[in-house]
Amino acid sequence: MLWAALYLPHLALDAVARTFEDADMAVSTSWLLMHGPMQRRVVYAANPAASAAGVLAGQPLAAAQVLCPEVRILNHDPAAAAHLRDLLVAWAYGYSSQVCQNESDTIWVEVGGSLGLFGPWPKLERQLRSTLDDFAIQHRIALAPTPLGAEALARASDGIAVFDATTLRRALDPLPIEHSGLDEDIVDALHGMGIRQLRQLFALPRAGLNRRFGRDTVRHIERMLGETPDPRPLYRPPERFLARCEFDHEISLSTALLFPLRRMLDDLAAYLVARDGGVTDFEIGFEHDDHPPSHQHVGLLQAERDGARLFDLAKLTLERVQLPAPVRALLIHAEHLPPFLPTRQDLFDTRPASALDWVGLHARLAARLGPEACQQLALVADPRPEYAQRGVAEPTRPVAGRTLLPRPSWLLERPTPLRDPAPRILAGPERIESGWWDGDDVRRDYYVIETSRGQRAWAFCAPGEVGPFMLHGWFA
Repeated sequence: MLWAALYLPHLALDAVARTFEDADMAVSTSWLLMHGPMQRRVVYAANPAASAAGVLAGQPLAAAQVLCPEVRILNHDPAAAAHLRDLLVAWAYGYSSQVCQNESDTIWVEVGGSLGLFGPWPKLERQLRSTLDDFAIQHRIALAPTPLGAEALARASDGIAVFDATTLRRALDPLPIEHSGLDEDIVDALHGMGIRQLRQLFALPRAGLNRRFGRDTVRHIERMLGETPDPRPLYRPPERFLARCEFDHEISLSTALLFPLRRMLDDLAAYLVARDGGVTDFEIGFEHDDHPPSHQHVGLLQAERDGARLFDLAKLTLERVQLPAPVRALLIHAEHLPPFLPTRQDLFDTRPASALDWVGLHARLAARLGPEACQQLALVADPRPEYAQRGVAEPTRPVAGRTLLPRPSWLLERPTPLRDPAPRILAGPERIESGWWDGDDVRRDYYVIETSRGQRAWAFCAPGEVGPFMLHGWFA
């Protein structure tokens, strides 16, 4: 097996930087994340601009402001960092069915079985890095036969690739024991013993390590070197998608929500691609300080997973709604995630590339005008032709086992006498007798007929007779 370790050293900062509408501002301005109780707030992490001014993790807020007076202060949001990590795990699942993670900063992907599909490791590595760059995620990547070995290499340097256990041992030997992945108190104790590098740790008698630090420490070393199996719980994609973006101030204009909305829908699209699925509808939720939560529904006729199209529909939906109150947080919730079936396109299709098909046009009109303005015909349980269909905003599922008899595509508003000297009967009679309960009862025998001009029509006459006919519809 070959494990790629994706080490994400600044995940909390990356989660916040993605919320900046101006990516350059996230780099050029100084900002930091604070955590801890209100009386003892300290720096959790600082971006490069603030770090260059001397701001370090663990410093009190007052000290950070002295070093960098113009620094912007933001709250550390563990949930945002965890959501970003979950999104990246879902994306990595698109490359391998064996993906796992720790609780902080590393994702492991077993790529040994994927190289035949995605190419040799250098090509796959470029794909991984390209997408992480698109996500604006700082990262290091290393490859090794064991998850812990790959993680140690990624923490020490970027781009190391080891393909066998012997080479792995040589690559790990010179690394500081801080990269071992052992608990901090064990690392401190090893330092007290004069152990500085992993080669020194590997050379210690395992029995002595077992007595001093416990069996878990020995097992950790054995798993790092591939001397014993390293079973891990594998990732399984959830059956729904939920993303939330909280703002540090209230937003009153819907146009100001477009940037975070685009980012969240791009995340949804990446999640759908990884699980080879699509979305048929989703909710845009709004949280308010002094108002109950509100939401808007976005529906599609068929599964979609293109981020640009999803954003286009969401944008049109926002343009027609009035926010009931300023927005404190934005949510995207999708539960219906069926398998995605790409639409086939005719090789000789002469339509321009910008032309919309019916599905795309319906989705845009429904988003712009509201779903109630774009209705489709659906069958109802009434055999009378005048009442057999009604307009609905959402298509209904056909009833299993129900046989649909021939019906014309064009039903006349009122039946008219058929003026044809010699119609030919093709099918029928089909008796329709219903409606006695509402005073609009009918008793008719319907026939599919062909006129002398070759037109197919749907006509009826009195029960038990064959003519004269009343024309009620035309077949295409």
